[in-house]
Amino acid sequence: MLTEAVHGRPDPRLRPWVGGYLGYREEAPTPLVRREVAGAFVVLILGWGDPLDVTDPRATGSGTCAANAFLAGPFDGWCATRTAGTGVGVQMLLTAPAARRLLGLPLGELANQAVPVGAVADWLVGLRDGLAGDPGWRRRFDRLDAALLARLATTAPVDRRLLEAWRRLDHSGGGLGVARLAEEVGWSRRHLAVRFRQEFGLPPKTVARLLRFERAYASIGRDPAAESEPAGWAQRAARWGYYDQSHLIRDFREFAGVTPTAVAGAGSHSSNPG
Repeated sequence: MLTEAVHGRPDPRLRPWVGGYLGYREEAPTPLVRREVAGAFVVLILGWGDPLDVTDPRATGSGTCAANAFLAGPFDGWCATRTAGTGVGVQMLLTAPAARRLLGLPLGELANQAVPVGAVADWLVGLRDGLAGDPGWRRRFDRLDAALLARLATTAPVDRRLLEAWRRLDHSGGGLGVARLAEEVGWSRRHLAVRFRQEFGLPPKTVARLLRFERAYASIGRDPAAESEPAGWAQRAARWGYYDQSHLIRDFREFAGVTPTAVAGAGSHSSNPG
């Protein structure tokens, strides 16, 4: 059960990169299991409470990460989280270009993984420890501002053509074809796919599907249209950019692990926004 949730706005200089901070405290006297949807974003958890298990059902043997401070994603399939006890920390959702810039390493090394921050960068460990010692959320958010601004001052910019490709794909809601995207940034389709996957973790075609899915997933529950009637889903599938209803259902099964009708059920949304 979430007993504390405090939202913080980053320094204006960070807002092109970081949408916001969420300080949280969660009590789980019995194990709490959630299904987390896939996404083209990176989740950064800097926590200092009991650990959270992240499991990718597609992985065999080494698919679970147990940590209270970790990076997850981008993911092209749903995963499960399990926690018990007291979780406390700060969560950030970062776009792939933002994560690439702030972390200073290609996301191809992180895709479809949840990795303890100690395996990624010492500065993240130090930041987590500092946050744990601060007396309140305002001081913690100020510390985050200072640390992330320092990273922006020392890390190299993202390749401008990759950044432009991401922006065009994002602005189209995943509707821009890869061939046209490559043409617009002046690269071959193959070169764009290789560089995009290396730097942002997933190939542009997959990111386009995820961006479309995220829009559909976020829209469920906001639309007064009937959510269980076939005609309603077919109409909304077209509005969200899907070829037909079957493609909508396919993506939901792959990226959320359930059908759109199941997601529409009360209280069924994942804790991340998709």
